[in-house]
Amino acid sequence: MALGPRLDIRQTQSLVMTPQLQQAIKLLALSNLEVEAFIGEALEANPLLEIGETAPAEAVDAGPEDLRRTHLESSPVDQLVAEGRVEEDRPLDIDVTALDRDRDTGDGDFGGGTLELSSTRESGGGEGPDIDERGRIEETLAEHLHAQIGATTSDAQLLFVARWLIDQLDEAGYLAMPIGEVAEALGLSPLVVERALALVQSLDPTGVGARNLAECIALQAREADRYDPCMARLIDNLELVARGEIARLKRLCQVDDEDFADMLAELRGYDPRPGLRFGGGAAEPVVPDILVRAAKGGWDIALNQATLPRLVVNRSYYVEMRGACVGKEAKAWLGEKLADANWLLKALDQRQKTILKVAAEIVKQQDGFFRHGVAHLRPLTLKTVAEAISMHESTVSRVTSNKYLHCDRGTFELKYFFTSGVGSSDGEGASAAAVKAAIRQLIDAEDPKAILSDDALVDLLKARGFDLARRTVAKYREAIGLGSSVQRRRQKTLAGVR
Repeated sequence: MALGPRLDIRQTQSLVMTPQLQQAIKLLALSNLEVEAFIGEALEANPLLEIGETAPAEAVDAGPEDLRRTHLESSPVDQLVAEGRVEEDRPLDIDVTALDRDRDTGDGDFGGGTLELSSTRESGGGEGPDIDERGRIEETLAEHLHAQIGATTSDAQLLFVARWLIDQLDEAGYLAMPIGEVAEALGLSPLVVERALALVQSLDPTGVGARNLAECIALQAREADRYDPCMARLIDNLELVARGEIARLKRLCQVDDEDFADMLAELRGYDPRPGLRFGGGAAEPVVPDILVRAAKGGWDIALNQATLPRLVVNRSYYVEMRGACVGKEAKAWLGEKLADANWLLKALDQRQKTILKVAAEIVKQQDGFFRHGVAHLRPLTLKTVAEAISMHESTVSRVTSNKYLHCDRGTFELKYFFTSGVGSSDGEGASAAAVKAAIRQLIDAEDPKAILSDDALVDLLKARGFDLARRTVAKYREAIGLGSSVQRRRQKTLAGVR
């Protein structure tokens, strides 16, 4: 076989991730608040983009012509409302084959269209986030203590050590470092550190600066003038209180039933974590991206317009700038900015359609939850939703990431509606969340004199249609923070002491 150079023609297919495509994928995974920040950056980079006038509330709730709204009835849920001002009306799917198909088809010209992302709340609202869901700045524990410590002493050394100790407290208000380590770290005597710690422990809230739970409770008992020898012995034996050994505690404290009940009630009134009364700084806002409310014959689903500005392309400014351009480079730059602006509008439009389509299918699949509560939550997977709306599973995954849905039952992350399934008598299966809710309901209603064992829970759940093994019940019980039958018996025995 002769060796030598030659020319061959081959036909191959490959996926090219253009910058526009990468931008579209990025937008799909962002929450509304993150999209708002993204739009802010785009406004600074592109002179042809601007914030349009706020649409009136009645125009925002315009019904069939509003692309951001869909009505879920008994008809197919993937029939989204057409926007009416763009040539293409398809959700953005990130399947590889779909990407190749879209690339071959071409994007078309978006013309001078606008994408209305109104900042006005929808009329008849009430679906917006509650006031306690918004971010707020709270005073931290360290700030609260630093504001007090200056008035406790004029000794510069003690003040320095006390402030250093305040900065070492954990979020619950405890000091984890031993006195010896603190003294060694600061090069001071343990006596000086003890005196500084006493200053910290004298601050509000009472109990901060404690080195363990017993010391924290003792500080509060002293503040309430209840730290007598009997209470001291009770606090020194908190492990017996946790185990519910009431008879032994009464012997140690040398009190009768009435006095012991008073001491136990006093003990319950103390705060074991006083530092948690204070915030840790700026709270992260939880603002829903999707709003769902009951409507006649189904559900009304809309994007939350309160978190998005109204973005438009300034066509008149483009014409004015084009007339002033004298060089090819300037005209090319201006044309590039117009193409970028049109693509951003189109990407945002497709993002909204995709989110609405996925949300509508989730609401359809979990209709029982929205109507009757968590006990009717069904097992659901990304694949089930993807197949129902003819999208790729990765697209559904991106849509459900970092996005929240608000309904009459509260605000939930979209991932909340995708739960694993367990066996049920109807053959359809039940979600793990529904099983956990049923276990909690049974345990909350159990008789303190007849605590339910895991085997008893298995029988009761089976009567409700949940076919579970004992180890599965135990796993779910522990996952929701409920103790074993022995632990619950001790807790309810202590709770019954008055």
